[in-house]
Amino acid sequence: MARSGTRPVITLRSTAGTGHTYVTRKSRRNDPDRLLLRKYDPTLGQHVVFREER
Repeated sequence: MARSGTRPVITLRSTAGTGHTYVTRKSRRNDPDRLLLRKYDPTLGQHVVFREER
């Protein structure tokens, strides 16, 4: 089964500068802008904002 172009794989990078990343999928139709999610950064030991990188 082919992967859909409307739900690409994106990388979320920590804004704290630790270099930690998460990989997820998103809908281009519903979220055309860059995604910002608050997730746990294990290097820092707390929740921080992760931003989609292109």
